[in-house]
Amino acid sequence: MDSKDWKSKFSGKFIVLDGPDGVGKTTQAKLLTQWLQMEGVPTSSFRDPGDTVIGEKIRQILLSPEHIAMSTRAEVLLYMAARAQLWQEKVVPVLRDKECVVLDRWVSSTCAYQGHAGGFGMHNVIKLAADCLARLWPDLTIILDADPKACAARMPRKLDRIEAKPREYHQKVREGFLTLAREQQNFFVVDASGDIETIHQTVLKIVSEVSFT
Repeated sequence: MDSKDWKSKFSGKFIVLDGPDGVGKTTQAKLLTQWLQMEGVPTSSFRDPGDTVIGEKIRQILLSPEHIAMSTRAEVLLYMAARAQLWQEKVVPVLRDKECVVLDRWVSSTCAYQGHAGGFGMHNVIKLAADCLARLWPDLTIILDADPKACAARMPRKLDRIEAKPREYHQKVREGFLTLAREQQNFFVVDASGDIETIHQTVLKIVSEVSFT
């Protein structure tokens, strides 16, 4: 497929890479964005929460170890607020210009973390997201999956408030992602236990072969 065909395929498409902490999604989102751009596809990449002034302040509140008393319900609402701002301020203008958007996390994260692991309920997260957001599901979601023990070994020594939660919590997060992938359309699970390049090639295979019709 030449650059013109890639540009046509990914024009105005919304792609998310998600998964547990330490699985490598930020690296893979960056590599995917670079590949799309090299193939001539105008592409913008953002992280959720973040990439707006409001979103970055909310991110600091959410991840600060100082806020250990934060409830799961508060987490859900803060994530949705940051997400709504990111969508309106950054994503909408890009999609309007028919660029491709690659996002590091989206609603799928809140489903797995606060919904499944935190006990809020994934169906409650989805219902709330449908009311808060103009767009609930991406055109394509790639879930990177690996054992929590392996993920923990990849994380920095200084952990944020979410990363520092018990291993049992992160095991439930993984279960939440896998459950969601089975239930939703246009979700693909990638084994992220290998090296960065192998994972990247698997992601590219999915992106190259997926049909958006």
